[in-house]
Amino acid sequence: MVELMTLMTMTLGSLEKVPLALRDHVASYARLVRELAGEAAKSLVLYGDVLSGEFDSRRAAILSILVVQRIDLQLLHRLGEHGARLGGWGIAAPLVLTPEHISGSLDSFPLELMEIAQCHLAVFGEDSFRELTFADSDVRLQCEREIKRLLIGLRQGLLATAGRDRLIPALEHDAAESLARTLRGILWLRGKREHLSFAQMVAEMERVAGRGLSGVRAALDRASRPGWPEFQQLYHDAEALGELVRA
Repeated sequence: MVELMTLMTMTLGSLEKVPLALRDHVASYARLVRELAGEAAKSLVLYGDVLSGEFDSRRAAILSILVVQRIDLQLLHRLGEHGARLGGWGIAAPLVLTPEHISGSLDSFPLELMEIAQCHLAVFGEDSFRELTFADSDVRLQCEREIKRLLIGLRQGLLATAGRDRLIPALEHDAAESLARTLRGILWLRGKREHLSFAQMVAEMERVAGRGLSGVRAALDRASRPGWPEFQQLYHDAEALGELVRA
């Protein structure tokens, strides 16, 4: 009981960046993880919009990473049994990694790890993302790959709509996560290493590109309903970003 009370105090005291209405749920989540995993849990890390002031619980879930010493399927099974409760708290299933997974993925998944490193909070345990470093060549390669994937996805998605323009907003918003991650990577290559909001990120990218990115803006605006004109602009914006990465 003393250990749990100590954890409660430590957790709540470290959640200033989390919206007030969600702090109790995050604290309960942290206690549950510690109860189930014990010393096997090296850290629990929150990341993403929940820490950035852009979080909308109606559209998104709280994202987290559980860092463990080794992968234990029994632990995952026990944690999975609490999935309905976590879902009720607005918490997505955690990404489960070992320290070796993190250090061994810097070259293959730099954009994903960069996104976490720029906006994260260790609720308890070691901060495995605080001092990550990325090679320019790895970041550029993944940016190129993501833009190519985006363009292919937009072309194939457009064909799949079969002329039903009402499906275009979902097509664009589905691309938003990868698009935002790629923008962060391009800005990182240009020396912008701090976390930026979507609005700040697009404004800075427009400055770097020397052109407007109205298609990108529409895709990243979760409240928007982009149509055929915005889709065409997004495709042209993505082509321009590809040229910028290769420059």
